[in-house]
Amino acid sequence: MRTRALWALLVGGSILVTGGCATSEDWGEWRTHTSHFASDRHLGFSMRNDNQGVNPRVTRADLASAQTENWWGKAITVQSTEIFQN
Repeated sequence: MRTRALWALLVGGSILVTGGCATSEDWGEWRTHTSHFASDRHLGFSMRNDNQGVNPRVTRADLASAQTENWWGKAITVQSTEIFQN
């Protein structure tokens, strides 16, 4: 019984802690989509560029995928000279 109570407390606490990090805008974005990423390409792009937008690596294929798959989330902006060829 004691183990179950401790487990429930840990799970509940972690939900509160992680839920408190998102803004109302972030939660609104989450509610409008059925998944976190639009596709496996979107996931790969986000993992590759998960550095708060510092030194992003964007390819022309990324741009094409983002447009055709309607990626969502915080946009990463780069100059046209910074876009890598595929």
